[in-house]
Parts: sequence; C-alpha cells; structure tokens
Amino acid sequence: MKKHFRFRIKGGELELGKRTLVMGVLNVTPDSFSDGGLYLDKQLAIERAFEMVEEGADIIDIGGESTRPFSDPTSLEEELRRVIPVIEAIAPKIPIPISIDTYKARVAYEALQAGAKIVNDISGLRFDPELAKVISESGAGLILMHIKGTPKTMQLDPQYDDVIVEIKAYLKESIDKAESEGVHPDSIVIDPGIGFGKRLNHNLEIFRRLKELEELGKPILVGPSRKSFIGEILGVPVSDRLYGTLGAVAYCVLKGVHIVRVHDVRATRHVVDVIDAIESGF
Repeated sequence: MKKHFRFRIKGGELELGKRTLVMGVLNVTPDSFSDGGLYLDKQLAIERAFEMVEEGADIIDIGGESTRPFSDPTSLEEELRRVIPVIEAIAPKIPIPISIDTYKARVAYEALQAGAKIVNDISGLRFDPELAKVISESGAGLILMHIKGTPKTMQLDPQYDDVIVEIKAYLKESIDKAESEGVHPDSIVIDPGIGFGKRLNHNLEIFRRLKELEELGKPILVGPSRKSFIGEILGVPVSDRLYGTLGAVAYCVLKGVHIVRVHDVRATRHVVDVIDAIESGF
C-alpha cells in the first residue's frame, strides 16, 4: 500500500496515496524529444490542456524548454514567451492544478503569478539559487528531481558506484536546501529522474529499488513516459513506446509511486485506476 501524504500547493493541497495521480505533459517547445513542435502554437497547447483534463489528468505540467539529452538551454525571454500565455489562458478554466516545468526562478515566479500551483525543477535546486525563495514565498508545491550534470552533458558518460545511494544523497541535499529556505516540508515531492544522466542499467535499477526512496519521507513522482530505456528494451522509436510506458507505469504503481508523469493521459489513467482498484479492494 502507498504511504499517504497531503501535498501542499499554492492555494490548496492534493491528497497523495489514496490513488495514483496522473501528471500530463504539455511541452510548449519546438524540440522536446517526444512531442517537440506539436503544441508550440498557443491555441493547440490550450486545446491539448483541456483534452488532458477530459482524459483524466490530475495535474498538467507545462514546459517551455526542452531538457532532452544534449539540448542547449532556452533563453529566459523565450521560455517566458512560450509558457506564460498558455498558463494565463487555461488556469482560470480548468479544475486541476498546473505545474510549471522549469529550473529558472524568474520563470517560476511569473508562472505562479499567472496561475500555476507547482514548480517541477529538474535540477533539484542546483541550477538557480533563487528558486527556493520563490517557492517559499508563494507557497507553491515543489518537485525536486535528480539529474547528473546538465541536459547538455548528462548522457556523455554517466557513472555511479551505487545509483540509488547517490540519488538519495542528492535529493536529501535538495530537500534540506528547500526546507532551510522556508519551503514547507509538506510542499515537496521527489523524482529520481529516469533518463537524466542514467544508462539503461541505471534506470532499471532505479525501478527495482524505488521503495528505498521512501526513506527520504517524501511522496515520489516518476516520469517514464516514452523514455529511451523503453526504446532500448523493445527496439522501438519514440512514436511506438506507449505499451512500454504503460508497463513501466504499472510497475511504478505497484511500487507505491504517488504520481506518474506521462504524455498519454487516457491510457495511463485506465492502467492506474485498475491497479489502484485491485490494490485497495475498490
């Protein structure tokens, strides 16, 4: 059974543990590894957000900078130009919270002003020293992810003596930094960062040992959607990784993960609802 938490976000909270939450990915970028360019147009992005709500998403995670392997950073101005109009358009009209996928304090601040409730930081507070203050002052939820290096360098030659031990140490430092700067302990979720500076064997070991992350005392999010480890296992391109993703999602649910971050919301919703019903006795 999952551990239960109350995840504090800006203006409210989410109950975690009663059922698995589905975070829908909305990349407003030209170059994300899976859906780059599909929702760069503002109207298409807005339509996709409403569609994900209908498909059963619990959170929509909006990102304006690709963090695929070997990608270059996006300028602050361009990232703001991509995400803020979309958040402003959908935040007053959808019944679920919006997460902003950024490590930049200024983007996080503007997104929270525009209506976002959560900040999803791939760097675990390593890339922008001002981000924790933005979270603390706004009362937003914070997702802390592990990454080895930067998106530009993370897949060059990632090495670990013990991948889970190193991830736990990294995330413990992130948690301590956040809480020391005033982020409420109940406002933090952790993410081991599947594919962010990991080889196939590292990713598989993370899945097998997910329960060890519970030692950090925080809810757990995992984002397996369409990742390269699925392509390596199955020998299929990004466009053909739905079933592999659903297999990984099912494993996460059985391991007690609280939130799964995916592109394919409807299919994922069906999978997690069935497993949750079996586990809980409906």
